[in-house]
Amino acid sequence: MLKLLRCTALLVSAALPFAASADLIPPPQPDAKAWLLIDHESGAVLAQSRPDDKVEPASLTKLMTAYLTFKSLKNGQLKPNQAVPVSVAAWKTGGSKMFIAPDKPVTVDELIRGMIIQSGNDACVALAEAIAGSEAAFAQMMNAEAKRLGMSGTQFRNSTGLTEDGHYTTARDLAILARALIHDFPEYYPLYSTLDYTYNGIKQGNRNRLLTMDRSVDGMKTGHTDAAGWCLVSSAKREDRRVVSVLLGAPNEKGRIESSATLLNYGFNAWENARLASAEEVLATPAVYKGAAASVQVGAAEDAVVTVPRGQAGKVTREIVITTPVIAPIAVGQQLGTLKVAIDGKPAGEYPLVAKVAIDEGGFFRRIWDTIRLWLGL
Repeated sequence: MLKLLRCTALLVSAALPFAASADLIPPPQPDAKAWLLIDHESGAVLAQSRPDDKVEPASLTKLMTAYLTFKSLKNGQLKPNQAVPVSVAAWKTGGSKMFIAPDKPVTVDELIRGMIIQSGNDACVALAEAIAGSEAAFAQMMNAEAKRLGMSGTQFRNSTGLTEDGHYTTARDLAILARALIHDFPEYYPLYSTLDYTYNGIKQGNRNRLLTMDRSVDGMKTGHTDAAGWCLVSSAKREDRRVVSVLLGAPNEKGRIESSATLLNYGFNAWENARLASAEEVLATPAVYKGAAASVQVGAAEDAVVTVPRGQAGKVTREIVITTPVIAPIAVGQQLGTLKVAIDGKPAGEYPLVAKVAIDEGGFFRRIWDTIRLWLGL
């Protein structure tokens, strides 16, 4: 059964799974603790193994640290050129470093690059302190954001991913986070494909070797500790499709690269997308009772896309169902119907249809006349 990844940030609306065809290409079976492969746009889960097992995320934790940093930039709490003082705690943070120092202020932009490209733990702590005052307070923010995004199997204790009791996540939750990051902050996503960065005279390369092996790969994050094993969240875009792979606990670096590449290729080769409607498209103009206008424009709340086994896109059909009668007042975004999806005649999911414009109540005589029409069934 093909299932859908829930992500509240993206307002995924398709609700029903469908049975894949019997001749679907068998999914790969990587040597890893857990993995999950999704279509970025539809949220469909294309392959998985133990996606809800709680595991250590290592430096994949930095995806949430980055998400909150980008959010702070967006709301104006941080500025790219803002100088951040480096605390002793940040300077002494163990593991991978960008090599910031207490006697040398560093900008937010430099810290972001140190966090993403160089995987600097010291950069993460400095950003956490700049946003929340302390890393402990930032961890609370991380957990609140995880809850908002629907990451139900995650608990963060720090901003870096260094091993700590009670610090864990799941492959499913990391897929939700990666998908939200790409969707919510496209202006910063290109940083994940940057191959190297130099700070303090020290040049360090991006640890994601897939970036140089496959030109369609443009992110996202590696992770490794003795407890977590070798981990990688990877994303690739070919033509108009993007897939995201989460691989946790591979036995070595070669394994995480080869297994991630195999998952990505499977996502493109075995599956395709059928586009049902765009968010800008008007799908129906039903009559409105008791309104200042005689009809209302109705369409999908978000782009409606379904992922199907390759070769089945031509079998996808849609049915527009309006919940009648439509009575004013009507607010923008108010659900007025459903877009029902079928594949080869079998129900496959549905998306809400919403009002694209607001309709106020009509005048007194319009309301009286339409009340009579409703009563008579006209």
